[in-house]
Amino acid sequence: MKKEKTTFGAGCFWGVEEAFRTLKGVISTSVGYMGGRMKNPTYKDVCTDKTGHAEVVQIEYNPSKISYDKLLDIFWSIHNPTTLNRQGLDFGTQYKSVIFYHNEKQKKKALQSKERLENSGKYKKPIVTEITKASEFYRAEDYHQKYLMKRNFGTCH
Repeated sequence: MKKEKTTFGAGCFWGVEEAFRTLKGVISTSVGYMGGRMKNPTYKDVCTDKTGHAEVVQIEYNPSKISYDKLLDIFWSIHNPTTLNRQGLDFGTQYKSVIFYHNEKQKKKALQSKERLENSGKYKKPIVTEITKASEFYRAEDYHQKYLMKRNFGTCH
């Protein structure tokens, strides 16, 4: 089976993970931190707003069962990409809207999808989503993994 990986930040990683976890073609999800300056950050570190990391979900998927384009569509639909470092009541750099691409094909598709959304007129404000090369992924503490599922909480997005 062919596997690919993508990483998205769209606010609190609990809800982002839940939006992707059960999709047909998604093999696994893991929440964690990416894009910052500190090695091996903890949740407490990231919440200081000083590490530069975003809360993210890393997704392994089978591209013959779910396309990267479909994953991008879901990413755009589960958050407000016009709010800088904020989703709902959560604010701070760790909640930024970001697509971390793992190869040039993903980069191209992510940029195209952002442009399509900008041109659609759906939002009056500019889209602030960053599209950047994936860096070291630091898996979050175990209690954050599948947080909403373990608590039968549904979603927070």
